[in-house]
Amino acid sequence: MRKHILAPALAAGILVGLAAVLEAQPFRASDPGVRGDPAGAGGHLEGLDEVRRGLFQAGLEDFLERETVADGLGPRFNLTGCGGCHGEPATGGTSGPRNFQAGIPTTFTGNRPLSFIREDGPVREVRFKYHPDGSRDGGVHNLFVITGGPGAAGCDIRQEDFEAQVRRGNAIFRIPTPLFGAGLIEQIPDRTILANHTAAAGQKAVFGIRGRANRIRISGIANRNDNDGTVARFGWKAQNKSLLLFSGEAYNVEMGITNELFQSERDETPGCQFAPTPNDVTAAEANGNGNPLAAGLSGVEKFALFMRFLAPPTPAPETDSTRRGRQLFGAVGCALCHTPTLRTGNAAVPALRDKAVNLYSDLLLHQMGPGLADDIVQGEAGPDEFRTAPLWGLGQRIFFLHDGRTKDLAEAIQLHRSGPDRRFGPSEANRVVDNYNRLSEREKQDMLNFLRSL
Repeated sequence: MRKHILAPALAAGILVGLAAVLEAQPFRASDPGVRGDPAGAGGHLEGLDEVRRGLFQAGLEDFLERETVADGLGPRFNLTGCGGCHGEPATGGTSGPRNFQAGIPTTFTGNRPLSFIREDGPVREVRFKYHPDGSRDGGVHNLFVITGGPGAAGCDIRQEDFEAQVRRGNAIFRIPTPLFGAGLIEQIPDRTILANHTAAAGQKAVFGIRGRANRIRISGIANRNDNDGTVARFGWKAQNKSLLLFSGEAYNVEMGITNELFQSERDETPGCQFAPTPNDVTAAEANGNGNPLAAGLSGVEKFALFMRFLAPPTPAPETDSTRRGRQLFGAVGCALCHTPTLRTGNAAVPALRDKAVNLYSDLLLHQMGPGLADDIVQGEAGPDEFRTAPLWGLGQRIFFLHDGRTKDLAEAIQLHRSGPDRRFGPSEANRVVDNYNRLSEREKQDMLNFLRSL
């Protein structure tokens, strides 16, 4: 009888003791993880007319297609379709929980599996820092070949030796950038970007934040985009000016499909050419059903229209914690680079005209120190410079930083701090990260919750 009386008391005592132990444990802020709510992304901009909605839909359909050798895939490529790279949390996003690159050697049997491509890892492209003679490389080296694949009989080219390049430290990785709201970013005037650059100059100087636009030097004016002198803004190093250029380059570089922007094959091995060049062209006449305008467009034009009319991601409803986190985001200095809002100009498309763009980026290049430096030069972007990554949609991203090295948002913040070393100066984010680290753990948690709400 006594056992039955004492057992509940003993259990209650254990629970009280356990609660006391847990209470004594210091609270540590942590990444709350990928939001589990609906994607809130992947649809078209509000206010598009019927014709442009049709163009968006035609672009989406092409974006989701898987390319074949008969379409011009290869001879070297990274993946067989845009949607495989830009699929999370919806079409137009970034790397998802499953990397389709891991299955390529099963279909194209002339390829070996690669140690840095895992089914549960991010989609990656590889660039080499230097050529064997020591001169700079920096270009994309395609991971796979069409050898051994359907429709590629007679082609016997081989993969490059990527594992040797990884061992030498000569290979760097990039993951896909999200495309949501890209048309709004395209329509932000240069003057807006440059005015934002000079805004709060005194405060930025105290923090050691400089930044600059990726513009090639012409006519004696520093840092202007090649030929036309305007500000480039797409890609990890803001290396592309427009969505059409971004689209044409990706079609050629990632899938090996030549087009009217990039007409020459990257690999011209005669036995591996199975489609006329360029592989993708504007139709001589509209054909097929549906929108006759869309039917005549080339693939790269459709891709660009899809991206241009793709709506920005929807943030989560604000809470007390995320409200405090938003205020702290500004107070510690994050907003000096991750500008919360810029505006579009007098765009030709009404749905893009004079709109607030809540991208959380200044679209400028910043020196990020040796910890993040990839030793790749693109345009005027130096080996330790990256464009401020837009943060909208961050709440539903799985992989962070240019190479997808972490899934942990708290770790990604710490990785912004580094340097200097003998080659690279300190990261421009050092003072900001120091300020973040001085916050209480509860305040850090509010900031992490805010970032995951975007």
